[in-house]
Amino acid sequence: MGRAVAVGLAGDGAKIAALDINETAAGETVDLLGRGASGRSYGVDLTDSQAVQAAIEDVAGSFGGVDILVNCAGVITGPTDVDVMTEHDWDWVINTNIKSQFLTARSCVPHMKSAGFGRILNFGSRSWLGVAGRTNYSASKGAVVGLTRSLAIELGPYGITANCISPTLVVTPLFEATPKSDQEAVMKKVMAQPIARPGSTDDILHAVRFFADEDASFITGQNIYVGGGADLVFSTP
Repeated sequence: MGRAVAVGLAGDGAKIAALDINETAAGETVDLLGRGASGRSYGVDLTDSQAVQAAIEDVAGSFGGVDILVNCAGVITGPTDVDVMTEHDWDWVINTNIKSQFLTARSCVPHMKSAGFGRILNFGSRSWLGVAGRTNYSASKGAVVGLTRSLAIELGPYGITANCISPTLVVTPLFEATPKSDQEAVMKKVMAQPIARPGSTDDILHAVRFFADEDASFITGQNIYVGGGADLVFSTP
């Protein structure tokens, strides 16, 4: 999803900084931006405060500022009852899904404040409302909603908006890495939702474009579900 957003926004004229724990993957994203696009790639552990700060300072220095922050790094573990969930799985999901968003926002906001403009787009999930076997994931995504709303209140006076995009199923390598039995169970639910198909990365890109636009200056603190109406009928990751 992050790669699709990067490529799409580059096509709209944005300069792109791709931050990924996998430096090769970040470079591959920049390679896809197209002729004439401006992009830089960074291999960064987004849970490492010093690494995040250094990368954002380099981005701001190279591009002359930071206007749009898209927080889409995320991980998920297989269904696990809370009484047997490991502390490692809890920490890995919580740190990747929410601590990373705090660290990137903390580093980008000073640049947005000085410019009097900013768009923060955090990726949540329908799962923040609760999913059995995914207490770590649901808790992390609930925290994303709370973070987004708080950022909106705090940063509104500076011309900075903060909104949340909550997909349901989008077929990505992350989904394909989950157990086949889990994929089949989720897909069965997808086919019962009002719009009976999985989401595409283009669906996510459209939502990002909407919130990132200069004309969206009066919309902040919102959580929009991009999931074919799945949030109306059942819970999916």
